[in-house]
Amino acid sequence: MLAATTAAVAANSLNKGDVLATARVAGMQAAKQASNLLPMSHPVLVGNVHVNFSIADTYIDVEASVDTVDRTGVEMEALVAVTVAALTVYDMCKSVDRTMTIEEVAIWEKSGGRSGTWRREEALADQDEKREE
Repeated sequence: MLAATTAAVAANSLNKGDVLATARVAGMQAAKQASNLLPMSHPVLVGNVHVNFSIADTYIDVEASVDTVDRTGVEMEALVAVTVAALTVYDMCKSVDRTMTIEEVAIWEKSGGRSGTWRREEALADQDEKREE
């Protein structure tokens, strides 16, 4: 996004209201609706959903953390939370900046469930190691 757009979000000066507060609520609500949006996803008891933002000069990072006591992971819930939060930012800022893009949605870390703990850094290191062989 344009630097003026991130500045307007940070200053809470957009006509539609508090962009990050609205996007946070949207992301939290979306995480709880993932099984309604994704045909092969099953309902999961969502305990906590945290949606946080980091504002840089020309972008806003969106991060979501989802907890459950269920037997399965909540990766899809976290991905839906981040995506809907980012879409909400876009929706609320589009009147001042149509150049915005939403990029690089990814899982960075997962723990629990049958597959245990997984971290993107380890996966990238494994990938680099295989390329060197």
